[in-house]
Amino acid sequence: MAGRGGVVVRIIVVCGAGASSTFVAHRIRRAAAARGVDVRATATSESGLDQALADADVLLVGAHLGDRVGLLRERAAAASVPVVILPEGAAAAVDGEDALDLALEFAGAGS
Repeated sequence: MAGRGGVVVRIIVVCGAGASSTFVAHRIRRAAAARGVDVRATATSESGLDQALADADVLLVGAHLGDRVGLLRERAAAASVPVVILPEGAAAAVDGEDALDLALEFAGAGS
């Protein structure tokens, strides 16, 4: 099953330095593969965010970035990319299912 209309859903995951977002992106890719959903989930740090947003359908933000969410929303809005704040449990979940569900919902892809 593809994302939106047969198009790959492009998911960007951001955290402060990019390390934890790499784990979340990997879990999302694994969950999507198990479902047969075409996604490209990549991680970025805040410093690389603007470049990553140029090629994104949805931005997932780690809950620990709560104090910077306003700025992240502004940057995403400039690129017309919806923002989802990951609940604590979704970012830490081993299976990536919740993060994938949120990304697909906000990217308009359904699951």
